[in-house]
Order: sequence, then C-alpha cells, then structure tokens
Amino acid sequence: MTGLHRSPSASMKYYLPPQELLDDLCSRFVLNVPKEDLESFERILFLVEQAHWFYEDNSVEQNPSLKSLSLREFTSLMFNSCAALRPYIAHIDDIYKDFTSYKVRVPVTGAIILDESFERCLLVKGWKIGASWSFPRGKKNKDEEDHTCAVREVLEETGFDISKLLKIDEYIEVTIGEQRVRLYIIAGVKDDTVFAPQTKKEISEISWLRISDLQQAGIEAMSRGANGLKLYMVGPFLTSLKSWIVSHAPPTTQKSDLYFKGSSLGNTTNGSTGGTMKIKSNHLIQLGLEESRQPDSRPGKSFRSFKFNSSMILQAMEASFSA
Repeated sequence: MTGLHRSPSASMKYYLPPQELLDDLCSRFVLNVPKEDLESFERILFLVEQAHWFYEDNSVEQNPSLKSLSLREFTSLMFNSCAALRPYIAHIDDIYKDFTSYKVRVPVTGAIILDESFERCLLVKGWKIGASWSFPRGKKNKDEEDHTCAVREVLEETGFDISKLLKIDEYIEVTIGEQRVRLYIIAGVKDDTVFAPQTKKEISEISWLRISDLQQAGIEAMSRGANGLKLYMVGPFLTSLKSWIVSHAPPTTQKSDLYFKGSSLGNTTNGSTGGTMKIKSNHLIQLGLEESRQPDSRPGKSFRSFKFNSSMILQAMEASFSA
C-alpha cells in the first residue's frame, strides 16, 4: 500500500504527522506486541507497515492536511520518533533493504474463484494508479496455516467467505524465485454474488473474467489479457487451472476442441527462472476448454448477470434434427 492519490492544490499545505500521533502509532503497533515479534527487524518492519496502513487509511483520511507518506518515508519517521527504534536509525537503509528482500520470500495464499459454468474466474484490481488484476491473495502471517490465510485474504479483498467451499487438497501452487504462491480452487460460485472489499484503499475493482480471455499460460508474473488488461501472477496458473477444470467441470461445460500442451501432473520446473509449478487434485487430463464467445463481461460490467436460455437452445437443436 502506498500513499493516497490526492489532487495537488496550490493553496493546500501538507504537514508531517505530529510527535503525539507518531508516539500513539509506535505504542499501538510496535511496543505493545508479544516479545517474539520484536526479535527481528523483519517482524518489526511488518509492524511498522501495519502502522503505516493505519496512518494512511485513518489519520490522513480524517485530517487531509497530513502528508501522505511512502512506507520508506514513514519508516524513517517511526525510527526517529520511537525511543525503542531510535538507536538503529543509522542502519535504517540496510534494515529497509533487508525487509524488502524478505517480503518477496514470504509465502502467499489465496483463491481462484470459478463461477457455476467454470468458464469465468474472479479477479481483483489493486488500488494504485496503473494497478494490475490478479487472483485475490496475500502474504501469510507468522505461523498461519495456508488455508486460513487464503480465507482471510479473500474475505478482506472481496468480502466473500470461501471457508465452506474450500477443499484443502484442491489447490495450485507456483514458486517464482523464492516466493511460494498457493491458490485454492473455489468452484461453483453464483455469478450474481455480491463482492465488496473489506479493507480501505487496497482493491479498486472486482470482476468476473472469462478464462479464455486471459491469454496463453506462461511462467511470467506479468502478462496481458486478450482485452489488454494488465495481469499479475495469473499466467503461471492457467495451464494447471484449465486441466483441473476439464476433469472437474460439469459434463455440459467440458469441451475437447482445444488441447493445452504443457499441462502436467506433479511438478514442472523451468530452468531459466527457477520457477516451479505444482497442482494437487484428484485427477487431471490434458484437455482444454473450448473458447466460446459470450456477451460482454469485461471490467466495468463486473456484476452483470448473464445466463443461457437452455430451453430455447434445446428447442432449436430438436428443430434442426427433425428437419
């Protein structure tokens, strides 16, 4: 999370948080925590990051004259103002660098939510200008179980509780560099479900997107969808996701006109990037889904509900056979 996007004003002056506010944030988020959370700078910086989120989401919102700060700027202020952290201010550059490096190694979990047709999945868009679309997911807390983290993060980002639909053995796991990302497959969610983020200034939009519009699967974290959408950590999951869909989808949605080469059971390793992919489920076959065209469901149409008129389709089929 970064600073708020506020329109510049020639007459508006922004001020750094006063010492009283910094003392309150230090006391609330850093000092009054279990002792084990203060045993490493990585854990301390996570606490400072939580204080930063609170400052941006609450303090700045309630007092627009306060300056919106980057995490790096906020960390410097906290180390300067908090007596417990002040002795380490001379090393803050190295501490912050180590923290950013550590963050990319923290395991991430979330969910791939599929609609009832198994043809669309739910993606969320970040808050920042130019943010990418991704599956709802987030970093694990200390000692948190993978599935518990997934339930918490999906609830925070979409307002939807997946706990009753989550199956611990149904997930796709990808490792890029040093970070493990596990997404549980949550299938059969009604397309008229109301989604709404539970956290401030983190998710700007939620939308059902057709899997066939997410372009080809690949190992690159960043990719583009067929409609030009910028995607993050979507492509590496697509091959295994399509294989899972074919072996689990209702018979009426299973197609075999397209073959997705590269679908795998177990682990797949790419030597050039060090990335690995793993899918765990009951059974997989190397067939794909037919890419069918349906009415517009692009972002901006996030909650449009579209359903086939099955009776009309069956009548048309019977008429063609009897002709």
